[in-house]
Amino acid sequence: MQRAANSSAQSGPHMGSRHRLLAPMAYSLFFVFGSITSLNDVLMPKLRELFQLNYAEMTLVQFCFFASYALISIPASYLIDSLGYLRSVTVGLTLMAAGCLLFIPAAGLSAFPAFLGALFVIAAGVTVVQVTANPLVIDLGAPANTPRRLTLAHACNSIGTVIAPYIGATLILGTASARANTATPASVISSAYAAIAILLLVVAGTVWSMRNHFTQQKVERQSALAAFELLRRPTVRRGVIAMFLYVGAEVAIGSLLVNYLILQSTLHLTPESAGKHLAFYWGGLLIGRLCGLLVLRFVSAPALVIGTGVGALLLVMLSMGSTGPLAGWALLAVGLCNSVMFPLIFDLTSRGLGEKTSEGSGLICVAIAGGAFVPLLTGRLADLTSLSTALMVPALCYGGIAAFGYYVYRRQSPYTPPVP
Repeated sequence: MQRAANSSAQSGPHMGSRHRLLAPMAYSLFFVFGSITSLNDVLMPKLRELFQLNYAEMTLVQFCFFASYALISIPASYLIDSLGYLRSVTVGLTLMAAGCLLFIPAAGLSAFPAFLGALFVIAAGVTVVQVTANPLVIDLGAPANTPRRLTLAHACNSIGTVIAPYIGATLILGTASARANTATPASVISSAYAAIAILLLVVAGTVWSMRNHFTQQKVERQSALAAFELLRRPTVRRGVIAMFLYVGAEVAIGSLLVNYLILQSTLHLTPESAGKHLAFYWGGLLIGRLCGLLVLRFVSAPALVIGTGVGALLLVMLSMGSTGPLAGWALLAVGLCNSVMFPLIFDLTSRGLGEKTSEGSGLICVAIAGGAFVPLLTGRLADLTSLSTALMVPALCYGGIAAFGYYVYRRQSPYTPPVP
C-alpha cells in the first residue's frame, strides 16, 4: 500500500515537471548499460584470439557477465527500497567504473580469469542500474502508457548497442588495435575500458546531483526471499521464464555473430568487418523499438510478443538452412524481432504488482541470467557440431517466447489502445 500510494501521488499535477526533469536522465541510463553490455560481443573474439579459447570457453565471458543478474538482482531491489532510485543508480555506475578499471591489472597479468573477474564487477553494476532503471521508467507516468515508455527507454538502450560495437570493433579488433600496441594486445582492451570508466564516473556524479528530485516511500520486507513468492502467480512465473529465454537467445546470437559472419559458408568477412556488422544486428533492435512505439497504438503487447517470437524463430531456421549472404543476413535480421521483446515481457510480467514492483523488477532481472546459460549451451553445441547447428538452441528459445505471448493474449481482456 505504501508503494501504491506513492505512485498515485506521483501521477498528480506535479508529475509533468518531474517527468521532464528525470525522463532524459532515466533514458540515458539505458544507453549506458546497453553500450557496456554490447561490447562483450566485440571483446569475446579478441579474448578468444589472445588465449586460444574454444567457443564454449569464449562464452564464459557472457556466463560471468550475466550470472551476476542471478546473484545481484534481488539484493539490488532491496537497495532501491533502502536508498531510492537515484542513489541506487549512483552505486551501480560506480561499480561499473570500478570493474572497468580492473581491466588494467587483468591486462598486466595477461590472465583470462582476471578478465572474467573484472567483467563480473562491471556486470554487478549493470545489474543494479538495470534493476533500478526499469521501475523508475514505470513510475514516471501513467500505467496505460507504460509499454510505450519502456519501449522508448529500450530504444535508447539500442542506440548504445549500435554505436558501442562499431567503435569497439575499430579499437579492439581492427587496425587501430594493431597500431596501438602489437607487443601487448591485452593492453588495448584495458585502455579502452579505462576511458569508459572515466565517462561512467562523470555520469555517476551527474545522477548523484539529482538524487533528491525523486522521493519514494520505503517498503518493509519480511525476508530476503520474499520476491520469489511472486512466482506463485502464473503470469509472473511464465514471464520470468520468457525473459530467461529472450536474453539467452539474444546474447547467444550476438556472442557468435562475429565468428559466424567470418565463415566461408556465410559472408566470409574479416574480424573487424564482422564486428562492425554487429551494428546491423543491434540496429535492428533500435529500428524495431522505434517502430514499436507506433505499432503499440494499434496492436496489443501480447500479440506483438507472439509475432516477434514467431518471426525470430523463422529467421533463425532460415539462416540454419541456407548459406552465403542469405544465411548471414537472416541471422542479422533477428535483431529486428528482438526489438520489443524485453520491454513487453517486462511490462506483461510486472503488471498489477503495485508496491511489489521493485521486487518484481529484481525477480525479472534474475531471469536475465539466461544470458549466462543459453550462450554457454550454444557454444558447447557449436564445439560438438557447427555454429549453424548450434543455432537450434536460440530457435527453441524464441518458440517459448511466442508461447508466453499466446498465454497472456488468451488471458487478457479485449484490447484498448493506450491514451496518447
